[in-house]
Amino acid sequence: MSPRVSVVISTYTLDRWHILTEAVTALREQTHGPHEILVVVDHQPAVLERVADDLHGVVALPSAGSPGLAGCRNTGARAATGSVVAFIDDDAVPEPDWLEQLAAPYADDEVVAVGGDVIPSWAASPPSWFPPEFNWVVGCSYRGLPETRANVRNVIGANMSFRREVFEELQFFSGLGHANGRSLGGEETDFCIRLAATFPGRSIVYEPKARVRHHVPADRARFGYFLRRCYNEGISKGVLAGRVGSGVGLASERNYVRAVLPGAALGALADTVRTRRPAGALRIPATVVGVGAATSGYVLSRVRRLSAIS
Repeated sequence: MSPRVSVVISTYTLDRWHILTEAVTALREQTHGPHEILVVVDHQPAVLERVADDLHGVVALPSAGSPGLAGCRNTGARAATGSVVAFIDDDAVPEPDWLEQLAAPYADDEVVAVGGDVIPSWAASPPSWFPPEFNWVVGCSYRGLPETRANVRNVIGANMSFRREVFEELQFFSGLGHANGRSLGGEETDFCIRLAATFPGRSIVYEPKARVRHHVPADRARFGYFLRRCYNEGISKGVLAGRVGSGVGLASERNYVRAVLPGAALGALADTVRTRRPAGALRIPATVVGVGAATSGYVLSRVRRLSAIS
């Protein structure tokens, strides 16, 4: 029997209103309809009023937590009444069979969480120097993730779901993620690591057939944004390693650096030769600089933590 899925969307601005309304429309037209749609507004009364007035058939809720995604997600999870709680960003639109594909792995009682593919929908064409292995910079699935259903350490925040029972034991922490214009990331990684420790033997699954399209605005195609996000990701991984230990906190990242990034360089060379477009070769230095920025952020974060302890 397919689970009843409550869908939670967190939002904080009217700037994304057209995407939010498109997402709600897409949810209503799913092949496996949602049990309910909850839109949680992050401490913005005007946005909450607009959601309540204009998005008919959704549950409009003010965040009951601290500003940021964590507070919104915790609020939505506590209010949800479905057996599964799914989360999608307010700038992402699900494919017609998203919930059907996302719900399928829950037929296995050992599955406690399911995430899916997040496809970048660029407002402008992605720059030639941008490596697909770094799609995580813009909150999307990146080259190197499993291409078929597989167990993973963590899911991606823009497209994830959990059995509602897990929220009786866990909540999202606000020390990572997005709040007040600050964007570190790593919130869902932290949650999934704690989830695995709290429910040993249960599975966290990545189902690439469960797809959403994530809007990427033009300003996120700039190299300066790329550099900042890589650096901030390093900081967030340093914070995460301090919380859960570097062993589990960096397990996926070690494999990414060893296996995925060398392939990125070789792929850039091959594409440059195949297309005879030298600009593609810029993906190689972009990869090196991105790794360097992330490493710098991580080292700084760890040094600060050690200094605070001493």
